[in-house]
Amino acid sequence: MPEPVTAPRRVRAVRGAVQIDVDEREEILSATRELVTEVISRNGLHLDDFISVIFTSTADLSAEFPAVAARELGMGDVPLMCARELEIAGSMPRVIRLMAHVETGLARAEVQHVYLRGAVALRRDIAQ
Repeated sequence: MPEPVTAPRRVRAVRGAVQIDVDEREEILSATRELVTEVISRNGLHLDDFISVIFTSTADLSAEFPAVAARELGMGDVPLMCARELEIAGSMPRVIRLMAHVETGLARAEVQHVYLRGAVALRRDIAQ
C-alpha cells in the first residue's frame, strides 16, 4: 500500500496576543494558557511541533512570567523566553504577546494568528 502524501513540514512563526484586565498572577497565567491553547487548536499543532516560544508583556504586567503557563501546559522541554514589550506612547496596556516557532505542514498563508480579548484590535489584518 502506498504511503499517504503529506505536505512537507516547514518552520513557521505563529503570532498571538491577549489583553488582560489586571496585573495578577492567576490572570496572567490563565490568559497565557488560553492564548497558547488557542494557537495549538487553531493550527492543529502538538507540543512536539514547537521549536521555541518568545513571550513579551507590557511594562504594566509584572506579577508572573507568561512562560510559567506554557510550562504548565507541558512545554517544559521547549525553549521559552520572556521579554519586555517596547513602551510606546499610546500603546495598548496589559498585553501579553507571543511568537511561536513551529514545524508544520501549513503554508504560510494557512497559519492562523491568534488575538484574543482586547488584543484583537492590534492586528485586525491577520487575526482569525
